[in-house]
Amino acid sequence: MRSEIALHGLMACDGPENAAPDVTIVRGEVPDAFDDAQVLGPNWALAQDRFRIGIPGVVSMLLTGGRELRFCPAPGVSDEEAAIFVASTGFGILLHQRGHPLLHASAARVGDAAVLFCGPSGAGKSTLAAALGERGHALVADDFCAISLREGRPWIAPDARKHKLWRQAIDAMALGGRSGAPVRNRIEKYFVDPREIVETPLPVAAIYALREQRPPHSPGITAPNIVDAALIVRTNAYRPRLVRAFGQQPLYFKAAAALAQRAGVYYLTRPLSFADMDKTADRLADHWASLGLLDRAA
Repeated sequence: MRSEIALHGLMACDGPENAAPDVTIVRGEVPDAFDDAQVLGPNWALAQDRFRIGIPGVVSMLLTGGRELRFCPAPGVSDEEAAIFVASTGFGILLHQRGHPLLHASAARVGDAAVLFCGPSGAGKSTLAAALGERGHALVADDFCAISLREGRPWIAPDARKHKLWRQAIDAMALGGRSGAPVRNRIEKYFVDPREIVETPLPVAAIYALREQRPPHSPGITAPNIVDAALIVRTNAYRPRLVRAFGQQPLYFKAAAALAQRAGVYYLTRPLSFADMDKTADRLADHWASLGLLDRAA
């Protein structure tokens, strides 16, 4: 990816400078509307291979064919503020355009495979991935995961993103030495360099849907039936409304079936407390041992 603005949540690529990028991010004018729009939302429009989205008062973006993202900051908005949405919402839509099933999840390496943690914003996906990183499980992806199918088996490509952690989590895990720029001005959330990152695609070994410990759910790892497992995958799509807008329901159904059948899908119920993070990590390690994931690493 080649970008005209710095994307602080991403890490620079060491590839050759003359290599043709898969995606180009450029500054330019963004139309207010499409005359041939097929689908309209409150702040977005879809017309064939073009998608326009506006973040009110921040930035407008035009995404074309999964190859180009054109952005136009609102008057008085800095590039740093606009880049937050370019690297998150914008890039997520590009992946939709490129035909990748996209899950709202973070991922860490376990053995020679990846495990995913999915859930809504605030569920603790990035925090858990960072805690596992301190135990030697390299970061694969943060916040959303693009899935591809190879001979029916689901794989995930690394995204070279940094952790996005609240100050409370950074302090609790003593990660201040790797903390960098704030994710947004006026909020206590920061980019944090991972201890280690993955650089090659990995097969998906397990997906954990995060939920907080509260009655009737007790701490632990449980396996839903296969129908509910597929439903967990589908409901954790990144921006589910876009799945319908792009007509990608069959694509996500196929991905959900493959993930449910070829990778285990589980509920991970735990307290939302930093004091219990080690217990959660230990519980996961025991589960991975029972699945034989740690044996594969040896």
